[in-house]
Amino acid sequence: MPICRVCGEENPERARFCLACGEALPEQPAERFRRVVTILFSDVVDSTGLGERLDPETLDQVMTAFFEGVGPVVERHGGKLAKFIGDAVMAVFGLTELHEDDALRAVRAAVEMRHTLARLNDDFQRRYGVTLATRTGLNTGTVAAKGLVPDRNFVAGDAANAAARLQQQAEAGEILLAESTYRLVRDAVDAERLAPLELKGKRDAIGAYRLLALREGPDAASRLDAPLVGRRDALAQLEWVLERAEAERDCRLVTVVGGPGIGKSRLTHEFVESLDGRATVLRGRCLPYGEGITFWPLAQMVRQAAGIQEDEGPGESVARIEALLPPDDDAHSIAETIAHITGLKETTGVVAEGFWAVRRLFATLAAERPLVVLLDDAHWAEATLLELIENLARHSESVPIVLLCASRPELLERLPEWGHSAGAGPSTVVRLEPLDDAACDRLIAELLGETQSLQEVRDHVAGRAEGNPLFIEQLISMLIDDGKLESLDGRWVAVGDLDNVTVPPGIHALLAARLELLGSDERALLGRAAVMGQTFYIGAVADLSSSDLAVRIPSLLLELVRKELIRPSRSDFRDEEAFEFRHLLIRDAAYDAVTKESRADLHARFADWLERTAGERLAEYAEIVGWHLEQAHRYLAELGPIDERGAELARRAADRLGQGAVGVLELPGPQQRVAEVAKELRAPWIVGRHQRQCSGSELDPGARVPARRGGPPGAGEAIGRAPCELLSALVDRAKLCQVPMRLLEVPPDDLGVLG
Repeated sequence: MPICRVCGEENPERARFCLACGEALPEQPAERFRRVVTILFSDVVDSTGLGERLDPETLDQVMTAFFEGVGPVVERHGGKLAKFIGDAVMAVFGLTELHEDDALRAVRAAVEMRHTLARLNDDFQRRYGVTLATRTGLNTGTVAAKGLVPDRNFVAGDAANAAARLQQQAEAGEILLAESTYRLVRDAVDAERLAPLELKGKRDAIGAYRLLALREGPDAASRLDAPLVGRRDALAQLEWVLERAEAERDCRLVTVVGGPGIGKSRLTHEFVESLDGRATVLRGRCLPYGEGITFWPLAQMVRQAAGIQEDEGPGESVARIEALLPPDDDAHSIAETIAHITGLKETTGVVAEGFWAVRRLFATLAAERPLVVLLDDAHWAEATLLELIENLARHSESVPIVLLCASRPELLERLPEWGHSAGAGPSTVVRLEPLDDAACDRLIAELLGETQSLQEVRDHVAGRAEGNPLFIEQLISMLIDDGKLESLDGRWVAVGDLDNVTVPPGIHALLAARLELLGSDERALLGRAAVMGQTFYIGAVADLSSSDLAVRIPSLLLELVRKELIRPSRSDFRDEEAFEFRHLLIRDAAYDAVTKESRADLHARFADWLERTAGERLAEYAEIVGWHLEQAHRYLAELGPIDERGAELARRAADRLGQGAVGVLELPGPQQRVAEVAKELRAPWIVGRHQRQCSGSELDPGARVPARRGGPPGAGEAIGRAPCELLSALVDRAKLCQVPMRLLEVPPDDLGVLG
């Protein structure tokens, strides 16, 4: 957030001049980023033959009309045209602005592009005697860049290449989805799985799906039928609100608030189902983007109430609305006005009258039995629609109406006084907190079967999901998809190491989009904090930050606490205040947004800070320091050849990791202790050698060593695969402890290095 050097005013990130005094603002350094995007690649079929049949001028007119027709489609769905390449369109969703549904936006854009081309073909056939056909591929993957310059961004690398190669496998008119894209949209599409495709330049075959259709309706079906658990009190609150509205014959506003996946929709669905005809229910969902969406939820409600079909015209729609109203002089006017504001009939400038008309309609519907108006995803509601809701709450009298809004916390951040404006009726906020451990266990048992849910799976899923029902469901779903959970003889069996499972793509998209809404300084702080682990120290964040960012850390922390992303935590250091991410998966999403170059730098600098801060207690933190140094080395190795700095990081990492093992190595029973240390340091060949020499030993080379509280996620990660400097230093450390070298046998490829 640019701060004016003259008056000290904080300005929005897009500002180039101070909004308070007009002074030119200092240029902000370009922000390096990594993010997951969905890339759409669409190519005109047989463009070479088309060029042979048409004069170059005619071909230019045809292709220009094609590009001008599909370009706005991409932009309307939130994508950015990366480039036109001859006869191909490349668009990226999630590059300049990240959304949780970028993959679905890309699929919708691809379908609409196909429909647009069909309309263009009518003109092409009439004027030029030709028609065009396209084939399209979509792939989701990680890209990295520095800064975002409008109309000059591009993406390169495997994610873009795979999309281009995938479209080459499509037939004319087909849309193919890579496995990575399909996983993000499968609840909203019908698709046919294809045999794994061998793509040019790809070492392994990739999974792909042929898109058959987009599913109609706002609701995406869940793959697992998750029951409602742990929400009895919240459900009772909603039932109490309805009872009071009936008894007092008044209008009540109740807002269910909670983060993504916490169970808002599941709770409201259960509430509506429990009514069993006791009340009239009208339901609408706010859309995150699109044209004419202000009163879209209201239009859904009116269609439900009046039974209006999609193919019915304006006149029929007005007549159906009018039939709901008492036969008086105002009935036709009310019906016309409602049809106007909901888009059922074209007009403008009737919003003020629309509020009155909607009140009259809802009051009529609530005259015989209570009316429940359910507004899903209210955090996406336009300001005018929210004004309508408050207007209904304030002015609806003598009728039992419950205005039930389900929203993420962003609504209350935008409107802190929501539901409490002057004259508004009774208002209630129901806040959904994460499920407790017992409720998590019940939910997992319900999803996998009471007798089948393995304790290992329960611990892994519950620990990662931290009380979020959607996260529990998606984690289990991904374990099944990835073959980590297999059904054998009617029982679920864990296969392989569950700790190596990544964040489910749907969860990652939700959290990454949420973090994208933060200011650049807030994201920068979280990125530095994420490098440390789930728990982080204010002093360390300041040490890893620029001076401009460091001075803002206290206020940024308060803001992030208010946004329920972090919370205070107990510190291991007396003079260091600590915080922690409210959810480990939030930490993972923040970490994934940091470039590997920055990760390497931050891991190394945090290791330095930890060494200085630990002081005489350094031995307690040697393993953690070593782990961070190892990560710094590993990312540098992934980015290119290792230089002297990288080699020094490896030597330091091995030394600290070795120091962490000294206490174990010096204990009695050196052979057994060597095996335990080898397990801890994850050098597989050492463990294997020891297993062959110690009969009856049941050592698991994949066993995981619990990390110190506040330590790095994944501490104890394999360093047996690390470069030779690391291994050499570990062997030197073992020599100091007089461990027999025959127990430290290494692969032949490394013997020359170790000397």
